[in-house]
Amino acid sequence: MVYQSFLIKYAEIGTKGKNRYLFEDALIRQIKNALRRVDGRFSISKESGRIYVQAESDYDYDEVIEALQRVFGIAWICPMLQIEDKDFDHIRQVVTEYIKEAYPDRHFTFKVDSRRADKTYPIHSEEMNRQLGEAILDACPETSVDVHKPQVLLKVEVRKVVNIYSLMIPGPGGMPVGTNGKAMLLLSGGIDSPVAGYMIAKRGVKIDAVYFHAPPYTSDRAKQKVVDLAKLVARYSGPIPLAIVNFTDIQLYIYEQCPHEELTIIMRRYMMRIAEELAKKMDSLALITGESIGQVASQTVQSLAATNEVCTMPVFRPLIGFDKQEIIDISEKIGTFETSIQPYEDCCTIFVAKHPVIKPNLNMIRKSELNLQEKIDEMVKEAIDSAELVWCE
Repeated sequence: MVYQSFLIKYAEIGTKGKNRYLFEDALIRQIKNALRRVDGRFSISKESGRIYVQAESDYDYDEVIEALQRVFGIAWICPMLQIEDKDFDHIRQVVTEYIKEAYPDRHFTFKVDSRRADKTYPIHSEEMNRQLGEAILDACPETSVDVHKPQVLLKVEVRKVVNIYSLMIPGPGGMPVGTNGKAMLLLSGGIDSPVAGYMIAKRGVKIDAVYFHAPPYTSDRAKQKVVDLAKLVARYSGPIPLAIVNFTDIQLYIYEQCPHEELTIIMRRYMMRIAEELAKKMDSLALITGESIGQVASQTVQSLAATNEVCTMPVFRPLIGFDKQEIIDISEKIGTFETSIQPYEDCCTIFVAKHPVIKPNLNMIRKSELNLQEKIDEMVKEAIDSAELVWCE
């Protein structure tokens, strides 16, 4: 069966009261952006809590479904038939033909759920349910009715036109990107940070990103890996501007001037400082990291507190209570896992101390950073000013 129409259902947007139209319009923009990557022409419209996608040319069904399943804000995607002729005999004929074509194996239970948004329609919903159910039983005697747990729930909505559908394909949920401000993702080549970006984007936050590169200790392939990860996240979040910061000189300076057991914490503090300055330049309102409590030495509660101390912006850590397998499961679901495990080291792993401090004393960390005061401000400014911007989409 070739569907020319899709009903897009949302969930959370429906709770937004008088502001709902703003979220609906944002969702429509994101749907348009997603369908631009798909061959074919489509129109998108909305009507009384419904969003419709109409195919206006030939298209690849699987490609369209895949694109729509990456649009945050969509709860369900319903391929459907739309008919303008509201004559009930015509509706009954279309419904039976739809069931026959959509379900070649007709050994299933079903229920008809009819609704009249058009209250002028002369046949009431209960009567429509009864007559359409009888028509399906007559045309497909292998079927049976189950009003409690049907295997097929046939929806018939009488509006300006008649919508007929039974398939409900799950969307990603969440909120449309761009409805909840913008935040800066500290993106590495690992498993965690792309997942963190995905999860915050799902809440409607537009994503910028920063990557700390350390040539020659990290290769161009490591840098390309991060660009590839940003592009994979961008399939869900929309285009991501990725700032690539050369962190080599700062890392070496910290390595020379500070106790080695404190390297990870002090480097992380300077990454957060730089990320925050870039976030301010790019009008982001918060930082995002992929940290999870206890996963590594820099992610103990004490270490996170020491890192947070240099930030004035909120720091979102959506993975904070997740274990590694839970994070891996999401990365596999969103398609970033295979890229994340490519064996190209990033700057976080090059300068790891043999015995990093896991319960840093904040006063000691501040004292160690005094050893950097001769050059560090100038080096940070140079790193920010020389950052390379790559557009990932």
